[in-house]
Amino acid sequence: MNSEQLGRYIHETNGISKPWLLVQLRLKKLQEQRDEMTQEAYMAALEDIHQDLMRLGEWWVGQEKEVFGDAG
Repeated sequence: MNSEQLGRYIHETNGISKPWLLVQLRLKKLQEQRDEMTQEAYMAALEDIHQDLMRLGEWWVGQEKEVFGDAG
């Protein structure tokens, strides 16, 4: 799945309200642009995405079934 397809999926499933999906989209876009970037720019962008991901904290607490499905 490329970033365009992932973006369409996020839009069609109302995923814009799910920040973990937006992090995945940013990672996919970064992956697609990697060959056009310097190593330093790539690492800076990756660090920025990582910091945003860490700010999400335990976003899944209380919505485990919705996020991870029924494990039973």
